[in-house]
Amino acid sequence: MTEQNALADLIARYATSDGTHATAIPRLSLIRMSTPTEPIHALHEPALCIVVQGRKQVMLGDRIYRYGPEQYLVVSVDVPIVGQVTEASPGEPYLCFRLDLDPGVLGALIMEAGLDSGASDNPGAGLCLDPVTPELLSAASRLVTLLAAPRDAPILAPLAEREILYRLLTGSQAPRLREIAHAESKLQQVNRAIGWIKRNYDKPFRIDNVAQEARMSASALHQHFKAVTAMSPLQYQKQLRLQEARRLILGQAMDAATAGHNVGYDSPSQFSREYSRLFGAPPIRDIARMRAAPESAALI
Repeated sequence: MTEQNALADLIARYATSDGTHATAIPRLSLIRMSTPTEPIHALHEPALCIVVQGRKQVMLGDRIYRYGPEQYLVVSVDVPIVGQVTEASPGEPYLCFRLDLDPGVLGALIMEAGLDSGASDNPGAGLCLDPVTPELLSAASRLVTLLAAPRDAPILAPLAEREILYRLLTGSQAPRLREIAHAESKLQQVNRAIGWIKRNYDKPFRIDNVAQEARMSASALHQHFKAVTAMSPLQYQKQLRLQEARRLILGQAMDAATAGHNVGYDSPSQFSREYSRLFGAPPIRDIARMRAAPESAALI
């Protein structure tokens, strides 16, 4: 049995229904879908995603990332994305291993292993794909296997997680991973700007305020923010506003006008236009569609 098949069998054993399944192991989630999905909008946090069966595409701004079992995805900052499972069936469901990335664990491992932690002046995109290796799959399988050993997991799971991170830190995407843990990297400066926007998404902002938070000039912030997120700070804020409004309408049965006002829109008509532009339908029609496919809503 190949390492890919072994990990697929483990994920299928513990993710027995469609959706995203949190596990007893910190930061580890398993995902299963038995049919292709509609595009799903979400804020994706830093994570490693390994698809072992089926295929998926993720859109970040105007960039599209298509991948399956031959590649893994690394997300290095919080980014608004559109994800879609493109290949899945009841007989061969989409199966995915997801491990959220902890900057503290990464930083400690970089120091302990004596790896170069120098920061780049030109951060890359917040999403990247790289060929998966048997060693990475084997380490991921060992982590999932510990779900059957709750007595052993608290001791052994951190070791398996460290091996996974070590494989990433010594692979071709190592510079990007190291930037996650480097406090003064350009990536982390952009991340500080992202954090400010997330905390103040419902308020107007001046770019100078965000640049001050990032400790960059306004022009440098625009340049690096666009390189990492494929959008401007203002576009990023708009996506956060609209995703939060959608959550309020879907999860709290809030009417569209109130939801729009709560996330910072003064004009209901502007809110409806921008909502339709992002999600492909006005709020009422969009929410009806979401409620018809609740498994997909929890996919990312």
